[in-house]
Amino acid sequence: MHSKLLRPFRGALSTFITLLVLVNLAVAGPPLICHSFDIGNAKSLPWISHDWNLSGGENYDTRNLANDTLDILDGSKVALVHMETLRRATLYARKDSVAAKQLLLKIVARAKSKENLSSPDAFALFDAAYLSEAYKQWMGEKGDNPADAIDGYPWMKRAIQLRANDPQMQFAAALITLRGPQDDHQEYTQKALAGGKSDELLARNLATRFLGAESQTMTELILRGNSSKVAKQ
Repeated sequence: MHSKLLRPFRGALSTFITLLVLVNLAVAGPPLICHSFDIGNAKSLPWISHDWNLSGGENYDTRNLANDTLDILDGSKVALVHMETLRRATLYARKDSVAAKQLLLKIVARAKSKENLSSPDAFALFDAAYLSEAYKQWMGEKGDNPADAIDGYPWMKRAIQLRANDPQMQFAAALITLRGPQDDHQEYTQKALAGGKSDELLARNLATRFLGAESQTMTELILRGNSSKVAKQ
């Protein structure tokens, strides 16, 4: 008797849970990948999609990915340009395993060659950190991911030490540390938000919504810290 009465309730509960999961999936995604960054009129890799992802109609030759990416990175001292370029590069790299490995090897070699100089290149370290973490978010942490064995976070910390007054780098670090370390994440978040008051480009990015008009803003996302339910792919 009780079993028959509970059946409709169980069915409704199951439907509710399914809908809840679908809603979460609709707004979730890797934060370094599933959100395109506003870089104004700055140069980056070619892009024809009006969304965050590849449109499927690209004719970009990924054999040029490593050289094209490095040319753009070497020509910019704006962290958000580096973030968007490496985001696009990761999307292209997932389609071409050879290009993915070549890009990562060159970015990592560039960082290693410049980290022990008398004047280390902060952006070289930043790029190696960001790309390795982007690969992990988009390609997974095991299997065919060429960044599987790389811990990019120490490079990110060193880059921020070298450019302590760069709030855009702080923003990048806040995204990377959404799941921890919590103390570091809180520090990066506060410095990014403070910097957004005088950095117009950063302010625009902080005000944008993560995925769609109904999703949280990037400011809300990083303020959530470790409680964030942003999914890993």
